[in-house]
Amino acid sequence: MNKAVVDASVAAKWLLPPTDEPFADRAHHLLVRYANQEIQIVVPDLFWAEIGNVLWKAARSGRCSAAEATTALQSVKAQNFPTVPSASLLDSAFEIACSSGRTLYDSLYIALAEVSQAEFFTANEKLANAVAGRYPIKWLGVL
Repeated sequence: MNKAVVDASVAAKWLLPPTDEPFADRAHHLLVRYANQEIQIVVPDLFWAEIGNVLWKAARSGRCSAAEATTALQSVKAQNFPTVPSASLLDSAFEIACSSGRTLYDSLYIALAEVSQAEFFTANEKLANAVAGRYPIKWLGVL
């Protein structure tokens, strides 16, 4: 089974109102492929804090209610994505961050994709453009 790493920018498109989220259909397609066992989604433990923060911000700004954000958080947790400790990726992520000029946070996802022999999917166009060609990254805008 093929593996895929997704970041919180992709998961946000699963959870926030689709009218507000460009490429929500493409992100949802990844989740459908996961549900159909066509791909295995794996995430670094950082993912959970990031998606929690995305939902907190959405509730705080009025994009959704706190109850809706809580429900969305429970929904994504129920997916039971295999989760890799960031500490095990830290050395590789640090090298990637230093060589690419990207944040350590972003580099943790890239390092996980490399270690897992997976493609990394993101909705972050700047990140995808900055490291495309050097790392296994796919921007939702070109899927």
